[in-house]
Amino acid sequence: METDIREQLDELFSPYSGERSDLIPILQKVQEKFGYLPREAMRKIAKFLSLPESTVYGVSTFYAQFKFVPTGKRIVKVCRGTACHVRGGARILREVEKQLGIKPGETTSDMEYTLETVACIGACALAPTMVVDKETQRKMTPQKVAELFSNISKAGENVS
Repeated sequence: METDIREQLDELFSPYSGERSDLIPILQKVQEKFGYLPREAMRKIAKFLSLPESTVYGVSTFYAQFKFVPTGKRIVKVCRGTACHVRGGARILREVEKQLGIKPGETTSDMEYTLETVACIGACALAPTMVVDKETQRKMTPQKVAELFSNISKAGENVS
């Protein structure tokens, strides 16, 4: 592991006392920083908390929020809940797959997008829904999906 990554981890650990109860908050901070939980970070977390690596891995694999491979800069979550399903959620997912060229659980080759499906976003009255960059997109149609990704792409082109 590179020295600057170690320094970043030391900085992330600094507010914590090294108690076992710090495990989940530290895992969350590390994932927030790197976008996933690198293997070397997991080892360093175990050492910092004086826990077996198996315990750190056991906890992190139990919770779906933790990732072990790098994810895209932007996370796209498509709801597969009952209300979204009934109102055409499958069509929304197919259009997102078409726009991004990936399936759920995959990341675009440019590391820009990761596509996920979720059991429920919790916005059933707005179904079908999806979340892009933590922003809920409501009452989606395939056309709205195409427009959304067209607008995001254009915005990204203007920035770079």
